[in-house]
Amino acid sequence: MKKFSKEFMLGAATAAHQVEGNNIHSDYWVQEQIPHSSFDEPSLDAVDHYNRYEEDIRLLAGAGLNTYRFSIEWARIQPEPDAWEREEVEHYRKVIRCCKENGVTPIVTMHHFTSPKWLITQGGWENPEVVTKFQTYCKRLVEEIGDELEYVCTINEANMRLQLAALIKDMMKRMMGGNVGSQAAQSDVQVGINMMPENIKLGMIEAAQAFGIEDPTKIHTFVSQCTPKGDILVMRAHEAARDAMKKACPHLKIGLTLSLHDMQPLEGGEAHAKKEWEEEFLHYLPFIKDDDFLGVQCYSRKLFDSNGVVQPAESAPRTQMGYEDYPLGIANVVRKVAEEFKGALIVTENGIATDNDARRCEFIREAIEGIQACIDDGIPLKGYMYWTLLDNFEWQKGYSMTFGLIAVDRTTQTRYPKDSLQVLGSFAPK
Repeated sequence: MKKFSKEFMLGAATAAHQVEGNNIHSDYWVQEQIPHSSFDEPSLDAVDHYNRYEEDIRLLAGAGLNTYRFSIEWARIQPEPDAWEREEVEHYRKVIRCCKENGVTPIVTMHHFTSPKWLITQGGWENPEVVTKFQTYCKRLVEEIGDELEYVCTINEANMRLQLAALIKDMMKRMMGGNVGSQAAQSDVQVGINMMPENIKLGMIEAAQAFGIEDPTKIHTFVSQCTPKGDILVMRAHEAARDAMKKACPHLKIGLTLSLHDMQPLEGGEAHAKKEWEEEFLHYLPFIKDDDFLGVQCYSRKLFDSNGVVQPAESAPRTQMGYEDYPLGIANVVRKVAEEFKGALIVTENGIATDNDARRCEFIREAIEGIQACIDDGIPLKGYMYWTLLDNFEWQKGYSMTFGLIAVDRTTQTRYPKDSLQVLGSFAPK
């Protein structure tokens, strides 16, 4: 088995809301608590990573991994527009220091899907003021803890909003044609969502009331469909935050992450595949050309014929999320991205939702083999983060999706490392 070099960042990733628990000031918490929620279940205590991060980081390091990507929860730092919770800032400083004490490089994400409730009440991610609000938050935070960091992701999957807008448009077309096809369609977006929940209208009304918004169609969370203007606002927020953090801490390496698919055309599908790659990746190049790195995230592939997207064959293996189980996708995407983006690359997410850990072990081996071939071919790939460290709250899908390298009994919050944790760690240099 070939091992990575000592400089290669090999690790796992989490997101604050999915693992910490009791993120009571966030927009997701609001949406989980309403009577007709689109969430299968609320996050509640999650897997209590907020209190158990030391144990989790030690497990990661003990397996030989040297990097941990995690997010800082904006809603904890600023539960109200004019608040600044120094105790919460110090909490995240302790997480960062815990990483370093265990020989682990922290990669911090400033925004991973969740936003403070107040931000949504003020117009959310369609309000141009979000650019300044996000910039101000990021700048102040790195002024306080930036000396502890090296790598920062501004926004996780900055293209997710446009992906959702396209998905919802496609869903409407299917409905008008009498073919909803919700499972097939929603598996095209790499996040746990429920496209056609029961009582959706009641849920929207309740959410609007909870956010203090009169029109339910004006709820603009990060993980909701957006206008073309809203898509650009995300990128402007990224640029503004990046530049402000660089000014405050010039040593930081800053980028964002994108949700990407391995676009594979069948005969006649070349134009469709090219168009989707333009919308999913090339569209964003002008906004990331000055970044220090790009976080690449991929879970599966998309097939295209002359009519557009083709669903995998019935016999094709699928993950719990409905994606095709296709571990080669990440290496293919890295190669494709490297043709246009000439900076450093980090795989910030790649993994599989399955209750079969033996399959997870094989998935990791196959994905890593592809990643190592990319490096051998001279692609400037600096790291690989498996998603995810812990079985956790997969957004609207709740706790039923198991991506983790570590299982958690949520009645006791006891951790049970899986064989896959050791398999990933086995690629680290000893």
